Amino acid sequence: MDIATSRSHLRPSTQSESALLTSADKPFLTDIETLRKRARQHINQGPVTGGYKGDVAVVVKLLNEALATEIICTLRYRRHYFMVKGIRAESVAPEFLAHAKEEQEHADRIAERIVQLGGEPDFSPDGLATRSHAEYVEGRSLGDMIKEDLVAERIAIESYLEMIAYLQSRDPTTRRLLEEILANEEEHANDLNSLLEGMQAI
Repeated sequence: MDIATSRSHLRPSTQSESALLTSADKPFLTDIETLRKRARQHINQGPVTGGYKGDVAVVVKLLNEALATEIICTLRYRRHYFMVKGIRAESVAPEFLAHAKEEQEHADRIAERIVQLGGEPDFSPDGLATRSHAEYVEGRSLGDMIKEDLVAERIAIESYLEMIAYLQSRDPTTRRLLEEILANEEEHANDLNSLLEGMQAI
């Protein structure tokens, strides 16, 4: 093999700069002109492009159920914040309030994502409890309140795990959002479990 042939053999591919190659020498990034053309099609769909692999209607439905769950949890935590009584109320009430605020933040982020996908966040009180995965159980004693909140957090954790498994590469943006919320729900469950263990130790 002469020097020219050798250099030619070692020279990297001169295909389009945007067309990166896989091991099979096939581009996995669409060429620039096609990307530009597709971006102009259905422009009213905002961030939902032809490359979106999810079923928008299904994802919006799942998110509206998650939204209802977060609203129910917010309401339940707020009731517990105002209703908690007894010697431990001063230390536990701030925990309930902090959780309520974080659940509301979750609801707001979910509603924002629904709008980004071209859907409408369902804030209607009609059927709210039915759409929610978690139940609204008031609880009377402090122990009951903590238990009901812990049960609700565990339900939310299971729900988000299933949604995340469904989304995977179908909608990575929504998946990441739910992963962040899931991590926060796990923190809530851990906090509540610690409170419950502390009460049982008394």
